[in-house]
Amino acid sequence: MPKAYLGLGSNISDTKENIDRAIDMLKGHSEIEVKKISSYYETEPVGYDEQDWFLNVVLEIDTTLEPYELLEFCGSIEERLKRRRIIRWGPRTIDADILLYEGFTSRDEKLTIPHPRMTERAFVMVPLYEIAPNIKINDRNISQILKNLDGEEIRKIAYEG
Repeated sequence: MPKAYLGLGSNISDTKENIDRAIDMLKGHSEIEVKKISSYYETEPVGYDEQDWFLNVVLEIDTTLEPYELLEFCGSIEERLKRRRIIRWGPRTIDADILLYEGFTSRDEKLTIPHPRMTERAFVMVPLYEIAPNIKINDRNISQILKNLDGEEIRKIAYEG
């Protein structure tokens, strides 16, 4: 089964509950196996500053879904959790992005993999490094990408239970 990495983020309402519900939806799909989940990270917003901080995680999954089928399922998660696209990079109940998909790259308007700008975003790279410290993105080791990262503030959040 191909391996993929997904980024989940939320900054509206109960952010942890939004992310946990999205994870449960992924776990409930017969063609997706959630292998690893990073810690939860609070991050300051990027692109549009007039909003609350985000809660983010990165997941490693194995899936038999093709990349565009996985994209469609991620979109259905956003729809079920009532994501509204009003302001670019604006507030959202959930954001479910495909970051990487093993053996697949695309520069398509509908689906770009590796996810565009992911190597510039601490809210993606820090949790991804936590669960995949040896991964390469565009032939660059993630540890090297992290060393050159200069961006938003990020902090690990510990939840009990």
